Amino acid sequence: MPTPGIPLDQLGFLTIGTFDPADPAPGHEATLAMVELGERLGFDSAWLRHRHLQPGISSPVAVLAALTQRTRRIGLGTAVTPLAWENPLRLAEDLATVDVLSGGRLNPGVSVGPPMHWDDVKDALYPDTADREDFSYTRVERLLRFVRGERASTFVGREGVVEEWSDRVQPQSPGLAGRMWYGGASLRSAAWAGEHGMHFLTSSVVRAEEAEDFAEVQASHVRAFRAANPTGRVSQGLVVIPTDTATPEQRARYAAYVAARTPRTTAPQGPARMLFARDLLGSSEEIAEALYAHAGFREVTEVVFALPFDFAPADYEQILTDTATRLGPALGWHPRA
Repeated sequence: MPTPGIPLDQLGFLTIGTFDPADPAPGHEATLAMVELGERLGFDSAWLRHRHLQPGISSPVAVLAALTQRTRRIGLGTAVTPLAWENPLRLAEDLATVDVLSGGRLNPGVSVGPPMHWDDVKDALYPDTADREDFSYTRVERLLRFVRGERASTFVGREGVVEEWSDRVQPQSPGLAGRMWYGGASLRSAAWAGEHGMHFLTSSVVRAEEAEDFAEVQASHVRAFRAANPTGRVSQGLVVIPTDTATPEQRARYAAYVAARTPRTTAPQGPARMLFARDLLGSSEEIAEALYAHAGFREVTEVVFALPFDFAPADYEQILTDTATRLGPALGWHPRA
């Protein structure tokens, strides 16, 4: 339980990787450069968020493949890949390939549930099988089986002169199965992840099931996961914006961004009663004080702080630098060499 006397062990960051739809290359290059900066600053991990049919990274696995060749130490993850858009067998092949290229640094995070705007995309995504697709936890179980090396085919052996067929996903990356994460927003998801041997990514959006205080709900999810998997890893997710070295103009923009998002954090939203986390804005000292008072933070020793959407590269550089050089040390964390 992190207190001012117990150091934070793992510090990571998450980005959506926004870009200009009319000229997407610079935005993708900026994301690559951001993760390179994160490695230089000593972050433990960098995570990419999926965004389908939006001007954000639609194929994190492809971007992570590029990052395997531009980084050497930092962990690389997805937070999260919505499996409703994926074929578990093909995704297992992609993840194993990227893990091999990275030297065993990949941390795939996944989630389940129907795609957002399902009625609008189902004919394009599953024109023949939309009414039969299973978007439950069984989709994760299929992925885990393939990643763990269980049979994917009934045929194995030589065919013709040179073709060798395996009944398992190729390549196999043996350590990958131990680095699979589930991103959940409910007590059921937290317990399910633990019961199935996965690690757990807490969400900055949760269901108001047993309380209407975000921090208390997030803490309850961590406890539910640990009850099912005492040795599994848990990472807390929040939007954190330190302003120590920000310019007056940056501080004003950051404050306006947070102010626009704050109303949705005051009460559960919509029929599903979703609770949004409050963005933490201020000096590193102020943010550290807020985190030590946060019930969710007090349950973890790892965090993945989400970067705000649609900021400029210079803003992200300032936020990441302050996080690594000021906020992290204020939480007892030290950069990795």
